[in-house]
Amino acid sequence: MALDSAKRSLEAAAEEILPTPALDALPSKFYDAFILHGLRVDLVEPGHLLCSMTVPPRLLNTGNFLHGGATASLVDLVGSAAFYTAGAQSRGVPMEIGISYLDAAFANEEIEIEAKILRAGKAVGVVNVELRKKKTRKIVANARYTKYLAPSSNL
Repeated sequence: MALDSAKRSLEAAAEEILPTPALDALPSKFYDAFILHGLRVDLVEPGHLLCSMTVPPRLLNTGNFLHGGATASLVDLVGSAAFYTAGAQSRGVPMEIGISYLDAAFANEEIEIEAKILRAGKAVGVVNVELRKKKTRKIVANARYTKYLAPSSNL
């Protein structure tokens, strides 16, 4: 039955590749480092951040291209950092994220991640983040990300 297939697919994906104690012992910032390791910051301007990286095999899905979840994490992490370039005192709290996946990026392919602040108000900020192939400039994903920019003491 199709319902059982959904259950099996999630359980199979969740199989342990490391013992649970080893996974539980990872530091809380492990995920950010896992995604961002190898990222280079190429340009920082007010309201604008340009980064690049070579797509590492650890971020691929079963189709052997950049995983959608890794793409969303890059949007979150680079987009959030861009708010600092606009004078925000906090990276904020996510409110909404919309991503259009337009092409695939493969292992060892060079990509750029560009974040442009559309608005950085007192409470809410909006950033556009584009991932593209560095060689061809073909867009891999385009995202609009809205964040609540509360002062750090309120988070």
